[in-house]
Amino acid sequence: MTEDNCSLTTEFILTGFTDHPELKTLLFLVFLTIYLITMVGNLGLVALIFTEHRLHTPMYIFLGNLALMDSCCSSAITPKMLQNFFSKDRLIFPYECMAQFYFLLCLAESADSFLLAGMAYDRYVAICNPLQYHTMMSKKHCIQIITGVYVAGYLHPTIHVGLLFRLTFCGSHQINHFFCDVLPLYRLSCVDPYINELMIFIFGGLVQIFTVLIVIISYLFILLTIFKMKSNKGRGKALSTCASHFLSVSIFYGSLLFMYIRPNPVKEDDKDIPIAVFYTLVIPLLNPFIYSLRNKEVINVMKKIMKMS
Repeated sequence: MTEDNCSLTTEFILTGFTDHPELKTLLFLVFLTIYLITMVGNLGLVALIFTEHRLHTPMYIFLGNLALMDSCCSSAITPKMLQNFFSKDRLIFPYECMAQFYFLLCLAESADSFLLAGMAYDRYVAICNPLQYHTMMSKKHCIQIITGVYVAGYLHPTIHVGLLFRLTFCGSHQINHFFCDVLPLYRLSCVDPYINELMIFIFGGLVQIFTVLIVIISYLFILLTIFKMKSNKGRGKALSTCASHFLSVSIFYGSLLFMYIRPNPVKEDDKDIPIAVFYTLVIPLLNPFIYSLRNKEVINVMKKIMKMS
């Protein structure tokens, strides 16, 4: 398609959830409430772990970083979404679009995947090699793992954002989504996005396969060790320690793999929004409660702070 019969798109329109005015106020209040609870829950957990000295262990350092990522991910999506409920034009410029997609892919998918794998390895060492835990998961090793998580998490999205520059957007500039995700962008491209799709499938698949393998192998060894325990109390404590992380991992990878690794994802416009709501808004909302309410140490610290206040 040439420039003679195609005007290039310089801005996009986010359609959001609905065009019905009677639903906009209700949806605005629902998502505003979700956002506020998400921020209070995650940033509260970060502050709790940062200020309480006895929570300065690898498990809680990982958890604090997960909560920080969840709060940043929610902030990359929700403010613009809330603004668009009452915006007449609902415009988003290409540089805003790419920035939103970059931070979403970084915080909600790449870095999160590597961090969840690191947390699984931490639980493996704690349960399968308890006597060597302080050596294998020393402060130095913990910092190295977290540094690797952020470096890999920030590098991976750069590939996909860079590949967006090979696409030309013309004709329709309406994105049928509530944020600037990559799959709806591919549907608007005048250039065949095959290479972009292939790179998402290859690199996204490699990241997910690598991190899922670490999680699965870690938990296989954990389960074998737990079943060998003679003490019911020790077995129950070990299972309780891993239950929160395993639940969070299952929800996260289930929605993510279905979103990007399913066949022909670019053509399935109608399935994007419910899944995207789940992994960008619901998971960051649930994570602090999944980890906090099942963690006696966090609950005891919270009770201590409440008594002091």
